[in-house]
Amino acid sequence: MIIVWSSPAVADLENLRDYIAHDSPYYAAIFIEKIIAAVEKIISFPLMGRIVPEYGNKNIREVIYQNYRIIYKINAKTIFILTIVHGGRNLYRLFKK
Repeated sequence: MIIVWSSPAVADLENLRDYIAHDSPYYAAIFIEKIIAAVEKIISFPLMGRIVPEYGNKNIREVIYQNYRIIYKINAKTIFILTIVHGGRNLYRLFKK
């Protein structure tokens, strides 16, 4: 399987990095590295994440890293990283935009 990052997911990662870097560029880099490491684990275990409750689709799953939900979609040979959102965000409201 391969990982494909959607444009919104890349933007989410960049925004997180920039936000954390205001206080500490060092910790921003570490945080992003750990999110990427969490995503890379999905390659070996694509079903490790739980089904996203808001959608109930067995192919749309999430893994949690700290307070962030890494939401991805599984296809035959590809894992699409859809978004990275804070756990407190309302996905229905977020994707209505």
